[in-house]
Amino acid sequence: MFRLNLYQRYLMRETLAAVFLVLAAFLTLFSFFDLINELRNIGKSEYQLSHALLFVSLSLPGLVYELIPIATLIGSLYALSTLARHSEITVLRASGLATRDLLMTLFRVAGLLALLTFVVGEGLVPFSERLAQEIRAKALSKVIAQSGFQTGLWVKDGRSFINIRKATPDSRLQGIRIYKFDSNNALESVTEAEEASFTPPSHWALRGVVRTILDGEVSRVERAEAGEWHSAVTPDLLSVLMVTPERMSLFGLVGYTRHLMENHQKTERYEIAIWKKMIYPLAALVMVALALPFGYSHNRVGGVSLKIFAGVMMGILFYALNGLFSNLGVINSWPPFASAMAPSAMFLFAAIAMLWWVERR
Repeated sequence: MFRLNLYQRYLMRETLAAVFLVLAAFLTLFSFFDLINELRNIGKSEYQLSHALLFVSLSLPGLVYELIPIATLIGSLYALSTLARHSEITVLRASGLATRDLLMTLFRVAGLLALLTFVVGEGLVPFSERLAQEIRAKALSKVIAQSGFQTGLWVKDGRSFINIRKATPDSRLQGIRIYKFDSNNALESVTEAEEASFTPPSHWALRGVVRTILDGEVSRVERAEAGEWHSAVTPDLLSVLMVTPERMSLFGLVGYTRHLMENHQKTERYEIAIWKKMIYPLAALVMVALALPFGYSHNRVGGVSLKIFAGVMMGILFYALNGLFSNLGVINSWPPFASAMAPSAMFLFAAIAMLWWVERR
């Protein structure tokens, strides 16, 4: 079992302390803005201040997941700039410490933060985000989603197209129409139901059923108080609509992407999200590499405040590029891996160039 040197423990402690301080500041700021935004809904339906506070609290894991790389960059900049201002990095380098050794120490810090990002993103965010949206939807008496259509939500299941007027968080559907097509893509039947409730694993109990069966030029109508509907569409599948792809779990993303592929629907957005879920935690490694050159430049670049400002600007740029390349990848049908990797790759090349420049000085 390896043991850390004194300077490694000291550097890791200072860097982690700075990163978590920046993360706490960001969480406080963004949570305050989220709460202000939620105050507009207080008084609507059953939505109260307690619901707003609970919604903001449950949104914290999602903020942690998104902000860790940015906090890593700014916190590392602050820690390294402070050490440089006190000439501690100069002393370490004069003692024979190579840039590679210093970078490896920072990578240990980044590795811990990457692990934290992955655990939060997979273990906490999907659950907390879904619960937050459910609480908010129930209190506001809203439906899960309507995908921007006035006619409700549309889902494809095999040769059937399902139109759902309302899908509530308690696994109940209202105003269902099921359009079933045959192998020749001709409309075979239309089933309408007033309401549906789910019984695991794949059974929906329908109430107020009216079924129109088309047989050539002849049609007949069947009415029933109750009926059954077996489908791959489940409440878990519908609940995907409550959470953005970036905040879903890898398991949920893969399952929903498979469903879309089986029904010959576009999957680019979710494939990009899958790759981002795997790549995003590694952004912490890129951020510490990008911050390291600033620790060598205390005599050439302004004070700590200027470096922190530069870190904030780079963090905002990284956040913006993540969203930009995801959208461009969907619009232009770019390879999902390239769309997800592009922002981190650009910052990595910038870090390598800056380290090379610092070493040549």
